[in-house]
Amino acid sequence: MQGKVIPRIPSGFSELLPENQILFNKIKNTISDVYESFGFLPLDTPVIELSEVLLAKAGGETEKQIYRFTKGDNDLSLRFDLTVPLARYVAQHSADLTFPFKRYQISKVFRGERPQKGRFREFYQCDIDIIGADSLDLIYDGEIPAVIYNIFKKLGIGDFKIRINNRKILNGFFSSLGLEEKTSDILRIIDKLEKIGTEKVRLELETLGADSVADKIIEFVSIDGTNAEKLQKLRALDISSREFSDGVSELESVTEYMRLFGIEESCFEIDLTIARGLDYYTGTVYETVLKDYPSLGSICSGGRYENLAGFYTKQKLPGVGVSIGLTRLFSQLIDCGIIKPESKTLVKALIVPMDRENTGYALGVANTLRAAGISADVYYMQKGMKQKMKYADRSGIPYVLIIGEDEIKSGTVTLKNMKTGEQIRSETDKLVNIIKGDN
Repeated sequence: MQGKVIPRIPSGFSELLPENQILFNKIKNTISDVYESFGFLPLDTPVIELSEVLLAKAGGETEKQIYRFTKGDNDLSLRFDLTVPLARYVAQHSADLTFPFKRYQISKVFRGERPQKGRFREFYQCDIDIIGADSLDLIYDGEIPAVIYNIFKKLGIGDFKIRINNRKILNGFFSSLGLEEKTSDILRIIDKLEKIGTEKVRLELETLGADSVADKIIEFVSIDGTNAEKLQKLRALDISSREFSDGVSELESVTEYMRLFGIEESCFEIDLTIARGLDYYTGTVYETVLKDYPSLGSICSGGRYENLAGFYTKQKLPGVGVSIGLTRLFSQLIDCGIIKPESKTLVKALIVPMDRENTGYALGVANTLRAAGISADVYYMQKGMKQKMKYADRSGIPYVLIIGEDEIKSGTVTLKNMKTGEQIRSETDKLVNIIKGDN
């Protein structure tokens, strides 16, 4: 006789118990609510894309991490991020879209990388992007962090800092040192400064062949002071590079826009170490960190890119956007004890008919509560009252509404507060106010 299969899921994938799933959904809904409040439109692209389309821009490590398979004559892949599907979508539907096109997508993506703490093979990303046709005003670079600011204010998970920079500043600076050919490699090294420290960054720069200017590079990205002082120091460098001066001007304008959007000065800072490793960022770049938990790293990142869909269309489509890796963030917040489940259930009231004959009355009470916006459930199992109360208690349901012959005759319900143990008889139309008043 064949043995039973051990119930399990693949490594690098996750699923949550109800109390954590409720909390996860609450955070996800908060994010989508803020996205929509800024006028972003929802988008849901297919999980599976044609490999030829999805991999048009991929290569190197990214392509190695793709879940790719064939079905019949089709070469298919699971999406590894939400940006490439967006590029395909905008190129495909550009004639039907109104630009600037503001979209958000909260969906799962898949990467076959080595699972480790805080790293998953299947995870949710929460993306927003603003796409322009041929051009996109710089003020949108200031709106993106305003969205992030409002999200993390509403989530209430601690003080945070939006760190901002401009790739043109870095590119112009490295060009002034004669390092144009090595800019991308230097940016990747600088991006690791906070993780590996100054000495290891210097060693990597020396290995790259930038040993003669390693100290200059480190000194440059370490410019300190207030946001205004950093801009002033950048101007004072008097670097003869148009790209550098454009980057400083853009950074100054974006920070002014951020203030206009109501972002508190204490919640953002110019940080010249922020480079973002992806090559397609061309201007403003962002990373967001929790001040009290720097070990979590960036919890939201992104930036400005010059041409989103260059692999799919000749039309120039500049954009700016950010992404929150929600699964990773949620896992880290839970592990650090920053957030905790608040409830095992969404049910506010469990209606318990004493006998099967009382079910019709119980369903009427449930309909009344649901119409008033109160989530209600009915316990249909024919068990003893002790077992019914145990079910409500283990489920974390705050109210039990008991219905017997006396309640039906008098048009009332016996309501028990499971937290306090208090029990009262109430008319049905007053239940809503009692239950809502306790929330």
